[in-house]
Amino acid sequence: MQNEPEIGKYFSIHTIFALRIEGAEDHYEVMHIFTRRTFLGKSLQLAPLFATPGLMAEQLTRTPYQTPGPFYPDKLPLDTDNDLIVINDALTPSVGTVAYLGGKVSDIKGNPIRHATVELWQVDGKGVYLHSRGGSRKKMDPNFQGYGRFMTDSKGRYFFRTIKPPPYPGRTPHFHMSVSAKGKKKFVTQCYIKGEPQNKSDFILNRVKDEKARNSLIADFLPLPGSKVGELAANFDMVLGWTPED
Repeated sequence: MQNEPEIGKYFSIHTIFALRIEGAEDHYEVMHIFTRRTFLGKSLQLAPLFATPGLMAEQLTRTPYQTPGPFYPDKLPLDTDNDLIVINDALTPSVGTVAYLGGKVSDIKGNPIRHATVELWQVDGKGVYLHSRGGSRKKMDPNFQGYGRFMTDSKGRYFFRTIKPPPYPGRTPHFHMSVSAKGKKKFVTQCYIKGEPQNKSDFILNRVKDEKARNSLIADFLPLPGSKVGELAANFDMVLGWTPED
């Protein structure tokens, strides 16, 4: 089992690229040139840096449930890891703006939900899902994985590399996400992108009437300092109604 890094605390997205993990050769400021193998190997090191500093229980907002929609993959890809922009050892990456998405999964008291499976599925750069009825197969990007999963570490953290989803008819850009663990009912939600004009009219996002709860579904994707190709990164914490592990 891969050892987890001893970071000591969380850092904000604004500071991670000036940091170095002790003993690591790579600075975060050059994360955008990671090879697939390097990225996968460092996912547990990168995950804590995309998490929000611990909050008091009374400040936590339970993440609203959202519909999984009709396009959860009807056949999972052979490659289901947390790097969606390159399939297996292919040399050609997917088309789109690279986006790093990570955070913490916790219960309403802030206790981490450990060793849970976080799933992410979304459209490719042309608005097509992996699902066989999720859009034109002719337009589909063959180099985009479309689905990934990651097991949370001992502090409830997860991390993905993917692309920023475009809008498609009737929907604002969004990521579908779920959390599952043995003996627990699967939790499903959606993550939205701050500043997208269609957020105001998206019928699924706006089913959440409480403003604070609705805002908890919207992540702020910020430019990566030093990136020459316009990469983005965001934190998206999920607060569930589950009880902590014994």
